Amino acid sequence: MLASFPTFLPFLLFAFVASITPGPTNILVLSNSARYGLGAALPIILGACASAATIVLLVGTGAGSTLTALPGVQTAMQWVGVAWLSYLAWQIFNAPAQALDAQDPKGRLGLVGAASLQLINPKTWMMALAVVSVFAGAGDERLSHVLVLSLAFFLISLPCLGVWALLGAGSVRWLRSPGAVQRFNRCMALLLLGSAWLSVLA
Repeated sequence: MLASFPTFLPFLLFAFVASITPGPTNILVLSNSARYGLGAALPIILGACASAATIVLLVGTGAGSTLTALPGVQTAMQWVGVAWLSYLAWQIFNAPAQALDAQDPKGRLGLVGAASLQLINPKTWMMALAVVSVFAGAGDERLSHVLVLSLAFFLISLPCLGVWALLGAGSVRWLRSPGAVQRFNRCMALLLLGSAWLSVLA
């Protein structure tokens, strides 16, 4: 396979770096895992990874051309995404410490929310365009390469986001007081807000 797909190994490194480095999805996984337990982060991980992999597949089959042909669509998606992340950050910032019950579903992002966040995130679409342009190649095997890239991205991003979920679950030992929980919430909210707005100001 590697003989006919020489860009596959470089892509694996790219996918790892893209998935493990901090971003809005990673912060949401960390926050939800710490606030509601490891199980609450699993739907977010699955939804985000499946959605991102699907976007790679869609772009590889030509659906991403709208973003390059119509810059206004990209801008609109970007601002919708920033607005949603800002709203989530506000919810996290104002969450009362005593309400952080691992059994309480209120405030959790969930599978559909995480998947939707990726779908309206133009950075995910631009990443997918870069992946297809750089790593898929051309010729008769391009479509099969796109399928492999999509599956590989899904399989690599799962454990990468899982690391962030484990970090969140492990932080619970330091969140035994209401004050510590509130400080954690506000720190996560500010990080999420910063990562959202840096995407449009950068």
